[in-house]
Amino acid sequence: MMELTRMVQGEVSRSSWWERRGIDCAILTAAFAALPAAFLLLASSQALLFALGVLVMGTAHAIITIKGTHLASHGAISESQAWGEFWAVFFIEVCGSFTARAGVHAHVKMHHAHTNVIGLGDSSTWRLPFLPRTVYLFLAPLAVPIITPLVALGQLRGQSLALALRTVLMVSLGLYSQFWLLIQVSGFQSPARALLCMLLCRALYSLPYIHVNIFQHIGLPMFSPTRRPKRIYQMTHGVLNLPRNPLLDWTFGHSLISCHVEHHLFPFLSDHMCLKVKPLVSRYLREKKLPYQEDSYLSRLCLFFHKYQELMVYAPPITELVGVQ
Repeated sequence: MMELTRMVQGEVSRSSWWERRGIDCAILTAAFAALPAAFLLLASSQALLFALGVLVMGTAHAIITIKGTHLASHGAISESQAWGEFWAVFFIEVCGSFTARAGVHAHVKMHHAHTNVIGLGDSSTWRLPFLPRTVYLFLAPLAVPIITPLVALGQLRGQSLALALRTVLMVSLGLYSQFWLLIQVSGFQSPARALLCMLLCRALYSLPYIHVNIFQHIGLPMFSPTRRPKRIYQMTHGVLNLPRNPLLDWTFGHSLISCHVEHHLFPFLSDHMCLKVKPLVSRYLREKKLPYQEDSYLSRLCLFFHKYQELMVYAPPITELVGVQ
């Protein structure tokens, strides 16, 4: 692991700021820049333009709340610790409707530290064994925008009053801002229709989000808390890459799609840097006869559909919630 780390750090040191952080910051900026057009399109009475508005807003929302929250949880947006904390609160709480402290703890300190360790941290935010497989895979994820803030409220137990109050205010600010803009800019006369439009836009990428969430770890080797292997073996055996996907790679981020192995080995890297070191990492692992696991989206979906009971119902219990994939 130290040998590979030196090679990756050398590649990072030779890279410009634009490669290390700039490209991902530009993608996030573009998502925010697209929001005014989305609100104006949603004001249209023409079905095609309205649908385009939903697509633009849903895509921008996914970039901000999935790619943005993921980068922010790892402090990969800024080299400054203070700015890193600010961006974590902004992306996770204001934009993502979750609590930053619980999200960072669950994702960075549990999921990354204990990947596929039984009882500690797999990647399943979404494990509801009482649901039939069709409902679980294709219908229930649409409720993620509603469930997320409710789960966030549950995570506030045991936190300080100031921290809980901040989270409630930030989450409320994010939700109300979108609602207010739909009323004022998009011209929704009915609050119920505005809320329905919010749900539609926020749920647009919920299915692939949940699918990606479970595809890349569940069904792979799991480890005992008392007999876990060295880090490089844990991550290469317990993490899987999906192929490059023009839509999901840029919307969710390379580190969640085609560079998930690289991300788990080097979680401090931005999405673009994960993509840049991917050839180096894959070549090194193969030279050392270590697994470099890859599978297609369709193949994993078929696997989970046909082995739902084995993988999702009777799988070893994981007690820690993972709030940010």
